Amino acid sequence: MKVRILGAHGLESTETRFMSVLIDGVLALDAGAISCSLSLSQQKRIKAILLTHSHADHTMGLASLSTHAFLAGATVDAYSTKETIDAPKRHVFNGVIDPEFTITPSPERPALKFHQIEAYKPQLIVGYTILAFPVHHTVPAVSYQVGSEDGKSLFYSGDTGSGLASHWEHVHPDLLILDCGMSNAWSAQSPKIGHMTPELLKPELIEFRQKKGYLPPIILVHMALVFEDEIKGEVAELAKAGCRD
Repeated sequence: MKVRILGAHGLESTETRFMSVLIDGVLALDAGAISCSLSLSQQKRIKAILLTHSHADHTMGLASLSTHAFLAGATVDAYSTKETIDAPKRHVFNGVIDPEFTITPSPERPALKFHQIEAYKPQLIVGYTILAFPVHHTVPAVSYQVGSEDGKSLFYSGDTGSGLASHWEHVHPDLLILDCGMSNAWSAQSPKIGHMTPELLKPELIEFRQKKGYLPPIILVHMALVFEDEIKGEVAELAKAGCRD
């Protein structure tokens, strides 16, 4: 399993891009930076996109990708829960902000096709075993475990507040890609903003180690730019602690 971070932030700048992770060049987790980070030939290789939720920093690339698919006579297959699917249909692909690619060029062969998935129900998507879990965010959202045919797997939290530990018994990943969007100063507001902080992440990781007997490599994403240096310092202290009691 080859993992490429296309974008790791909730804000765009000349140095940062919206959230998107690419697996083996064919499966994308979120679509924030899926078009601006890839060449046209690389975009054509993508077979499926898993969306965690409807916010623009996770879906922005769908518009450009769908335009390319329309011009090439192809279809972009995007997967998520009903709540997430309904949101971009209403707000983006409605013929006002962007062409209605879910029915263009025809309802039978649209440039963008959404597929509904259900939480806690394993599903095989383009050769990968996908398992979705509800997470706490400001809109309906899910995290994903993705398992490949070679036996490797990763867990991608998407945007989330506390509560990931309730899913640990169902996963056994070789890599964790986790939200750590805010500094510790924001920990009390986590239920409202739906993002993790280093101190909120610590008990989640301690419980992972206790339940699973190991702690895999961890990539932290979605750090707020204005707090990034502060968050990195707090994460460094977390790493020194080794996530032990």
